[in-house]
Amino acid sequence: MALIVHLRTVTDLRGKGDRIAKVAFRGLSFYTRVLENCEDEARFNESFRWPIASNVDGNEMLEIQVFNYSKVFTNRLIGTFRMVLQKVVEEGQLEVSDTLIDDNNSAIRTCVSIEIKYQAMDGTVGAWNDNEFLDDSNRSENDGAFQFETDSLLSGHSQGSGVSPGRSHQSLQSAERSFRKAGKGVFSAMKLGKIRPPKEDHKGKDEPAILETEDLDRKAMRLGGGLDPDTISLASVTAVTTNVSNKRSKPDIKMEPSAGRPMDYQVSITIIEARQLVGLNMDPVVCVEIGDEKKYTSMKESTNCPYYNEYFVFDFHVPPDVMFDKIIKLSVIHSKNLLRSGTLVGTFKLDVGTVYSQQEHQFYHKWAILSDPDDITAGVKGYLKCDIAVVGKGDNIKTPHKANETDEDDIEGNLLLPEGVPSERQWARFYVKIYRAEGLPKMNTSLMANVKKAFIGENKDLVDPYVQVLFAGQKGKTSVQKSSYEPIWNEQIIFTEMFPPLCKRMKIQIRDSDKVNDVAIGTHFIDLRKIANDGDKGFLPTLGPAWVNMYGSTRNYTLMDEHQDLNEGLGEGVSFRARLLISIAVEILDTTSTEIMSSTDVQTEGIQNISENVTGKIEEFFLFGAFLEATMIDRKIGDKPITFEVTIGNYGNQIDGVNKPAMHKKKKEGGESDEEESELIQNSSEDETEDDGDMVSVSSTPAMKPVITDRNYFHLPYFEKKPCIYIKSWWQDQRRRLYNANIMDKIADKLEEGLNDVQEIIKTEKAYPERRLRGVLEELGSGCSRFVTLADKDQNQAGRTKLDRERLKFCMRELENMSQQAKTIRSQVKKNTVKDKLKLVQNFLQKLRFLAEEPQHSIPEVFIWMISNNKRIAYARIPSKDILYSIVDEEMGKECGKVKTVFLKLPGKKGFGPAGWTVQAKMEIYLWLGLNKQRKDFLSGLPNGFEENKALKGPGLQSFPPISLTYTMKQIFQLRVHMYQARSLFAADSSGLSDPFARVFFSTHSQCTEVLNETLCPTWDQLLVFDHVELYGEASELRDDPPIIVIEIYDQDTVGKAEFIGRTFAKPITKMSDEHYGPPRFPPQLEYYQIYRGNCTAGDLLAAFELLQIGPGGKADLPPIDVPTDSEKGPILPVPMGVRPVLSKYRIEVLFWGLRDLKRVNLAQVDRPRVDIECAGKGVQSAVIQNYKKNPNFSTLVKWFEVDLPENELLHPPLNIRVVDCRAFGRYTLVGSHAVGSLRKFIYRPPDKNANNWAIAGEIVVNMEPEPPVKKMETVVKLDATSDAVVKVDVSEEDKEKEKKKKKKKGGEEIEEEEPDESMLDWWSKYFASIETLKEQLRAQEAAAAEAEEKEDMEIAAEGADVKPDESPMKGTKGKEKGKEKTKAPKEDKKKKNQMTEVMDKKNKQKIDELQVYNKELENEYDNFEDWLHTFNLYRGKIGDDDDSVTEDERIVGRYKGSLCVYKMPLPEDVTKEASFDPNFGMFQGIPNNDPVNVLVRVYVVRATDLHPADINGKADPYVVIKLGKTEIKDKENYISKQLNPVFGKSFDIEATFPMESMLTVAVFDWDLVGTDDLIGETKIDLENRYYSKHRATCGISQSYAIHGYNAWRDPMKPTQILTKLCKEAKVDGPHFGPGGRVKVANRVFLGPTEIEDENGLKKQTDEHLALTVLHHWEEIPHACYKLVPEHVETRPLLNPDKPGIEQGRIEMWVDMFPMDMPAPGPAIDISPRKPKKYELRVIIWNTDEVILEDDDYFTGEKSSDIFVRGWLKGQQEDKQDTDVHYHSLTGEGNFNWRFIFPFDYLVAEEKIVISKKESMFSWDETEYKIPARLTLQVWDADHFSADDFLGAIELDLNRFPRGAKTAKQCSIDMVVNEQELPTVSIFKQKRVKGWWPFVARNENDEMELTGKVEAELHLLTAEEAEKSPAGLARNEPDPLEKPNRPDTSFIWFMNPLKSIRYFIWHNYRWLILKILALVLLLLMLGLFLYSMPGYLVKKLLGA
Repeated sequence: MALIVHLRTVTDLRGKGDRIAKVAFRGLSFYTRVLENCEDEARFNESFRWPIASNVDGNEMLEIQVFNYSKVFTNRLIGTFRMVLQKVVEEGQLEVSDTLIDDNNSAIRTCVSIEIKYQAMDGTVGAWNDNEFLDDSNRSENDGAFQFETDSLLSGHSQGSGVSPGRSHQSLQSAERSFRKAGKGVFSAMKLGKIRPPKEDHKGKDEPAILETEDLDRKAMRLGGGLDPDTISLASVTAVTTNVSNKRSKPDIKMEPSAGRPMDYQVSITIIEARQLVGLNMDPVVCVEIGDEKKYTSMKESTNCPYYNEYFVFDFHVPPDVMFDKIIKLSVIHSKNLLRSGTLVGTFKLDVGTVYSQQEHQFYHKWAILSDPDDITAGVKGYLKCDIAVVGKGDNIKTPHKANETDEDDIEGNLLLPEGVPSERQWARFYVKIYRAEGLPKMNTSLMANVKKAFIGENKDLVDPYVQVLFAGQKGKTSVQKSSYEPIWNEQIIFTEMFPPLCKRMKIQIRDSDKVNDVAIGTHFIDLRKIANDGDKGFLPTLGPAWVNMYGSTRNYTLMDEHQDLNEGLGEGVSFRARLLISIAVEILDTTSTEIMSSTDVQTEGIQNISENVTGKIEEFFLFGAFLEATMIDRKIGDKPITFEVTIGNYGNQIDGVNKPAMHKKKKEGGESDEEESELIQNSSEDETEDDGDMVSVSSTPAMKPVITDRNYFHLPYFEKKPCIYIKSWWQDQRRRLYNANIMDKIADKLEEGLNDVQEIIKTEKAYPERRLRGVLEELGSGCSRFVTLADKDQNQAGRTKLDRERLKFCMRELENMSQQAKTIRSQVKKNTVKDKLKLVQNFLQKLRFLAEEPQHSIPEVFIWMISNNKRIAYARIPSKDILYSIVDEEMGKECGKVKTVFLKLPGKKGFGPAGWTVQAKMEIYLWLGLNKQRKDFLSGLPNGFEENKALKGPGLQSFPPISLTYTMKQIFQLRVHMYQARSLFAADSSGLSDPFARVFFSTHSQCTEVLNETLCPTWDQLLVFDHVELYGEASELRDDPPIIVIEIYDQDTVGKAEFIGRTFAKPITKMSDEHYGPPRFPPQLEYYQIYRGNCTAGDLLAAFELLQIGPGGKADLPPIDVPTDSEKGPILPVPMGVRPVLSKYRIEVLFWGLRDLKRVNLAQVDRPRVDIECAGKGVQSAVIQNYKKNPNFSTLVKWFEVDLPENELLHPPLNIRVVDCRAFGRYTLVGSHAVGSLRKFIYRPPDKNANNWAIAGEIVVNMEPEPPVKKMETVVKLDATSDAVVKVDVSEEDKEKEKKKKKKKGGEEIEEEEPDESMLDWWSKYFASIETLKEQLRAQEAAAAEAEEKEDMEIAAEGADVKPDESPMKGTKGKEKGKEKTKAPKEDKKKKNQMTEVMDKKNKQKIDELQVYNKELENEYDNFEDWLHTFNLYRGKIGDDDDSVTEDERIVGRYKGSLCVYKMPLPEDVTKEASFDPNFGMFQGIPNNDPVNVLVRVYVVRATDLHPADINGKADPYVVIKLGKTEIKDKENYISKQLNPVFGKSFDIEATFPMESMLTVAVFDWDLVGTDDLIGETKIDLENRYYSKHRATCGISQSYAIHGYNAWRDPMKPTQILTKLCKEAKVDGPHFGPGGRVKVANRVFLGPTEIEDENGLKKQTDEHLALTVLHHWEEIPHACYKLVPEHVETRPLLNPDKPGIEQGRIEMWVDMFPMDMPAPGPAIDISPRKPKKYELRVIIWNTDEVILEDDDYFTGEKSSDIFVRGWLKGQQEDKQDTDVHYHSLTGEGNFNWRFIFPFDYLVAEEKIVISKKESMFSWDETEYKIPARLTLQVWDADHFSADDFLGAIELDLNRFPRGAKTAKQCSIDMVVNEQELPTVSIFKQKRVKGWWPFVARNENDEMELTGKVEAELHLLTAEEAEKSPAGLARNEPDPLEKPNRPDTSFIWFMNPLKSIRYFIWHNYRWLILKILALVLLLLMLGLFLYSMPGYLVKKLLGA
């Protein structure tokens, strides 16, 4: 079949120019040649031919584009012609001429004329030979088809254009489609057996057949004007001539054991400090909670910004799923104590998975935002700074170097949030709606049911289900629906949580409520990342309403379910449990609105029911399966009859029986819609009746007794009769979801396939990986664009949810984007960028896999169970989407209508470990799932040549599916298996070796190779011939698609069963009887096949397989077996000549050095060991070591042997090293062995003569200065030896370094602000300066990496816009800015700040010599010091279970030291001709002798960091223990109390004798008062390799040479002596010291200073600086090329054998070694920790002002405050000091004149205060804390009868605090809020500071407000100064302060009542009082008057 387009002319073109046309069909485009200088007509006259594998559909398009061609710019489109091929399909041939259309779809004048032929007119197609593909000899030269891209056409397409997205190997071909037209009936189905398109098989067999480069280039030339090779791409044609596979899909080789297996995890959390906690005067405690475990920090008193620096570790042993769902909760609690639980201030939650997915699995020094879960309207409650790290086994976490905490004070820039999460998270409600469930399993046993029935008398459903949802550490439940298998809840559970939540998954469980214990029925996890998208056009989490399927244990209920874990969601479910209808929605809350519920408790409420059809229309689905083969059935099962059961959901399940859903019946009544009718017409021919309503599903195969295959396996004797099953089921029709997933899966499969190809090409060093990568990108691009056209089709289908719509938009955007990027990257792929681009493309693969996972399930997965004797034995689980049928090829499942090889596995925990490695059964099964009404072609993918057997005979039953198939066609084959060798197998015996043999299975046959004893790298070299293999089906199909061969490798045991080592698969190359046996396909080439055990790789097999058809002439016609004549193997056939590799003679030289650390063998010590080396059957033995204890080194150093090895290095056999112990009476015991898998690194390759740039005559002057060369000489002259700086020579160092050097060189001219005082500097100054440098380098690297990434993005963006980055006008400046603004806005200011501080630092940085701080082991930096002496670990013992890689270390029984050198004979002359060549040493010239040497080993231990806590209190009391040989030094009395970051600062001297004592162990133990001390962790260092290494690791060379001071030279050999010795050893001419500071070594000249100053300041001449300069550049000297180890500190991880693989902390240290026969070294450097310096801080509080007034006066109601000030140095609240009280301040002014005195110990280098105090009453000793130097001042209002009120505070960091304001007016809140912008001072520099500072506090709205100002004076004195000029506390002697001048009103009223009357009452109310007095007198008089008036009157009246 082919489509041919002949492009004749394009006419009516405008202008004049070069024209080119592009013709595209099915996503594959061909270009014409370029026609130069055409005017109005372009005559192309070219034909293009598309070989196609499936019929062309009438809707497919042909597209022709015409361009103006340009060599420089992109081609400009003139116009496009598109044509639907309907007419062509009908007529078969067509001539067309038509106008083109432009970009806007409007027609233009230009016209194109073409002719199209389609060769498939009558629906039958003749076979066409291979040549039609790639043979261009029979085609005219101008036939522009660029053949290499044929592949993408070969997949069938039925609609639209584009390329088929990826097909896995075998599924390249579509299953044949019948081409349908409504009403026309059907073309007869075409068989594709004869077509043989190229197959993508990354085991590309015959590359030579096509990958001939000239051939490629010739084809490329045809592409018009000789294309640049950089644009050629290679589609999938790795092996043209290997078998295509259209009927079989690719089996999966890894037997994945279920995921529920527990592993070790460790979560370590450091709580550093909290800031800005909301609340007044709190005593905060931090609670760290993970799952159910809680730990608390200590309590800090009365502070809002406590500093803790406490470290917590949690250990877990759980499955990964459980681990990553655990919630880490950090809460700050206020005033918690033994009696009260305290009040919660705020919490922060995230799940462990979020931490684990961060870089390095950790958050480091990040600020967590605290919020209050009970009041979501409240806003931020404070910030908590912490480190969180999660370590699994084998992860090692790189702790960034401990920085000084300056840049991290920027809270906003360092929030504890993953990338991409906004810093302002909002509260949101998560609504989980639970509607109903179906298909729950019958939970109670039948026994119980009968008892209940007897009692109650009715048969109820025996399950009481409810749904439980777990999310972000909270749990919500629905109500319980009593006795119901189809419960309906209609409830919603509401969670309130921050959005986006830092928890990845939501767990939804159906549980059965029970009086005793509730059990889970099924569990489903919802990954929030899959149901939401955070992009610009993203959407909030949404799901459904949709059904989710739950899987778990088998459905037969027993009282104790052994697989209950599966129902909890641990591991892979083995059966369908139920399905649940749910939906999820999220609403972001507006926390400002009033009616909002403010608590975050989970709520449950009812919702209304939803209609049936919301989730889609119910359709009838049909599942068909045919079992073609069941072999490799485990013999353990027994020989009872076996049956296979297939289920989909509950359909087909024998236990529950099938319950047709109620909705199905409704559907029948309602009749069927028109749409269905039309499909029916298409599908059915007249003789078929669609109505098969009475068809009963057959879900299990008939039981059959198994037959023995060999001693391990049975098979079922199906022979020509293959049983079938079929099941009808009813599901909501949500196929679109699965279709989209399938399209993406296929794109991803094809991409993965392609990437594997590229990696294989790179690995095997074949030519042109970049072309293949371009092809891969092209396929990816066209696949993605094809997805966009297909997925967009039916948007309005029933049951589409919001998530469906959003996901579709999202996927389309992503894939469109990906297609763009693929195009861009494709154009950037060059030979040198392949590897980088490969990494980028791998990200695409992950993204595609992520996008393809559909969160809303539809059809449940299919389970196949093997049942024997009514027991369920083993199962396979097949996703329904993989077997789902679609008319559109890309949408079809990759295994639909294909024969799939399935391996059954054991369920649940049974499948863990060795039981899960063996195959339970191997099935060849054919599956088809689709709508019942589409099932016309469900058999078309089966291998041909069968007849159907129906269940019943009779008319009208043709439409029934068959219950079995009988194959009438049978082919006979001979299979030849060439088993050459295997390598790197697992050890299966306790000796650490195996006795391997291989068992080969093909169909029902099996054969074994011979057993080779005691090897892990067997070379069987054996040909196995399987005669008379019967295969059923058509010959041609079997040729293209033979069944797979399974190869299993076993270890033979003398007793018992052979033990399984691993398995691999292969496909044979097939030859039919009528084909020629010869190149390119035959004889087959050997290839490596990866062997797996479980899911670990377990070695490689080198083999070849061929399947030869036995024709009518019988075996005589088969090609003869060409066996090598010298075969002495007897009946065993060796691999024949054409297949075995070509050999050459090689010599292998072995250096035997010695053996180390040999463990006992069978309790006996090893005494006389010997090493045997074997490779490819030849070998050599070392001399026997006579007394291993006395001297474990060999007497004879070098031996050699000759061996025949393959020319192809990739096929080199491994080399085996075995150590045996020679016992008495000639017995040998194996001690251990090691297999060197690849000899490549030991192959000697003579240096290339031409590339030798050292051969240049004349001198090369090496200038060390980074300035321009012109000035070089002057600089050297000027170098003035007064500066203590001697040339620092690190040219490659950062610019910063250069800056410093420049300054140093200009020593005389530039005056530094402060020259460091030599006497002040010590080793620690050097160390801290170096750590700073290390941090700056790391920062610079990060910045550089970020910049590079940005640049890359820029380039991609620029290319996308067709602008080359260099032409882009805004390339440098704006573009980058814009990019940054988007992403890193908050960090910008931080960066600026950093830069400013850095610039400042640079100025202030003292000129201190530095050393090199390595943040890893020295070995890592110098390749384990294996420059000439290699260490091989010797193993013994079995390799255990998959996950117990622990055993790796436990299996080591010693180490062999030596080396190898492999070269082709004869020995290269350049070696033998050297003057000092010693033939005894062969290639190992100049090796030191290996006699014992005495060495002084000096170990310096600086400090340990992040130790694992060993005591209950979360701390440890560490001390150092050093072991070397028999010497052990315990530094127990100097343990450091309660420290996880102890500074040891010690050196230890040990005398040792190499080789006996060469393994140094440095351990850190935890001191315990009672009981034994525990090991925290240890590190081991092999000193011998360091001692003998050419890197000279004995004593690091320092940066500069000095004879006194902190940087004195510490090696007994001076630089000149070292240099002379090195030159002599490396046979380098030199050193020649010349005048004027020159030294010449080889042909390099170095310049440098020549004077040195001694202690007394006298200058002397010296050559040492020069010699040192050369040593720093030793790696650049010809023939030397080893970098010498500099003076350094290395950081080594501490490991504990009980917790393998998990770091227990790190130790910083270094080792010096001095041979004892040399002059003795000086005393060790003093690195003892710096003692803190004693200081006294005097703080005088003079006055306060504007303090807020808190109290109301009792009498007068006036506002006033009784002010006092409290102060302390942070961390010492117990030493707080208060002033006296200034009572009754009415204006906020207070006068104090009060002195606080704070003595403290301070470490200048670390800027920390050191406090020692007992932790509690029960502590044995004091604990030392280091805390930042911060002075806290608070202002309070004194109350007598209630607690004092806190008004405000200020905290001053004594190293950098804002300068005080001159007056109270100038003092403002800005001094606290905008601290960053203001200039700061350090009290340690200024000594004395006075000024005004603001007091601040937070108000109710959580904003900072000014609450007062204080005038204070800070005066810092050293302890000595303080002693000389003492001062009294408060206002006391000595140096008393005068009493403050307070107003008379300042006193306490109840102490001086009269005074208060005078001041308060009289003062304020005197007029009122006088008025009242006058009034009272008046009233008195009136009263008297009234009183005496009557008497007086009477008197008067009576006239007395």
